[in-house]
Amino acid sequence: MSFNSKLIDLLKTNHNFVDDEGELLIAAVQDRAWKIDRDLVKLLLSDKEIKAKFFDEIEEHWIFNINTFLEYLSQKNFLDNSYTRFRNRIGLTIGEKYLRERGEVALVWAYKDTVLEGGQTKEEEKRKEIFFNEVLAQDEINRLLDPKALTNFTRYTAKGKEKVKEFKRENRGGVIRENLILKGNNLLALHTLKNQFRGQVKLIYIDPPYNTGTDSFGYNDNFNHSTWLTFMKNRLDVAKELLTQDGSIWINIDDDEAHYLKVLCDEVFGRENFVANVIWQKKYTIANDAQYFSDNHDHILVFANSKPSFSVNGLPRTEAQEARYSNPDNDPRGPWMTQPLHAKSGNTKDFKYTFKNGITWEPPRGTYPRYTKDSLKKFDEEGQIWFGVNGGAVPRAKKYLSEMSSVTPATLWLHTEAGNNDNARREVFNLVEDDEFSTPKPERLIQRILHIGSNENDIVLDFFAGSGTTGAVALKMKREFILCEQMEYVQTVTVERIKK
Repeated sequence: MSFNSKLIDLLKTNHNFVDDEGELLIAAVQDRAWKIDRDLVKLLLSDKEIKAKFFDEIEEHWIFNINTFLEYLSQKNFLDNSYTRFRNRIGLTIGEKYLRERGEVALVWAYKDTVLEGGQTKEEEKRKEIFFNEVLAQDEINRLLDPKALTNFTRYTAKGKEKVKEFKRENRGGVIRENLILKGNNLLALHTLKNQFRGQVKLIYIDPPYNTGTDSFGYNDNFNHSTWLTFMKNRLDVAKELLTQDGSIWINIDDDEAHYLKVLCDEVFGRENFVANVIWQKKYTIANDAQYFSDNHDHILVFANSKPSFSVNGLPRTEAQEARYSNPDNDPRGPWMTQPLHAKSGNTKDFKYTFKNGITWEPPRGTYPRYTKDSLKKFDEEGQIWFGVNGGAVPRAKKYLSEMSSVTPATLWLHTEAGNNDNARREVFNLVEDDEFSTPKPERLIQRILHIGSNENDIVLDFFAGSGTTGAVALKMKREFILCEQMEYVQTVTVERIKK
């Protein structure tokens, strides 16, 4: 008998480890192993060969090697000859463990378990990057990510430059309450910031390199795929530590890496914390010289730090939206529009209701009532049901403009609402003469993001600051901002723009 078969047969002798069909319940065995269950240990000790495999003898005492036992249970071929394997398990594995065993969808790539400093200047573009393995190079990683001294501070005010003697703080020894622009590698900056701002940042917006292989960015935008994923993971891991419990991160990206980045963010922030994939129309003209499709949109991935704690601010109503409301019957509650009395889902069947004017209503086939009979009676008595100008139309409920304070954000943002690349370039050009940055984001886009995800006096972080759009908009919206940028244009573009 093989060792596998012997172990399976032995485990099946305990009724706690088998199902109704007599098949081995691996999860039950694993659970008892983690608890170092007395009955399981005695069972394994009862066979000499099994005992030698999973126990170490130390001074005439037998010590259960739980890691060896659990790893053996999780290996691909443990249940090769078992019907259970074919019924419940697919042969795809990660780290010699079944995907079912891991209970997740994982994105795996070369160098995932490393830390990459990730220089972004053009001079560093062709340097040989060093990947520090999280196990083998822990000392090097600690030195790299230890908090760094921040030097050469200058405070800019309406009166000009000031020397910085100390920071303005929330209270004595509390969180810094100043707008900050840091020049330097953003990975090092984030690890330096986390001691002061851990759990303090309400919203993070970043516009990272898109990894397109082109020179459209002023910084190194030519990472190979695996390196780019490592570069992003290192930064997202620490960025998460900075978010408040009800905070969120918004990541601007295009099609080249958007879908890989979504899976990576699922892993870092939790798939359950995914909020939305906003589609932003960054260009409104068609590129007829495009080889296949004209690229007119970007993705903005939105993740909450903790979705149950996260909430959004509704968008202000536009003139066009308010124009849909009118008051043809001079209702004292003001302008209104109507909505149907039925809904797509529900559980009430055979529903009929007769209004006081004698009209009987029932949901159209395949739909359900939106309101209870008590609610319809109340609406009818208070004149909140509309039967058309002649009083004989299909009844609909009134929705009053006075009750509609804001609009729930949609996931499609047209350039007429959120700006476009041309707007963005003009905004920078009008403020900064030495404009080296060709890919800024429009202020209307950032304004919409900050409005939805933050409030006045909240801290906003952008660690790919670029031309400083996030800082400029945060300043106007009375948010506190932290910007990080490595490139030299931080002085000639970013700082100058926000000064103005």
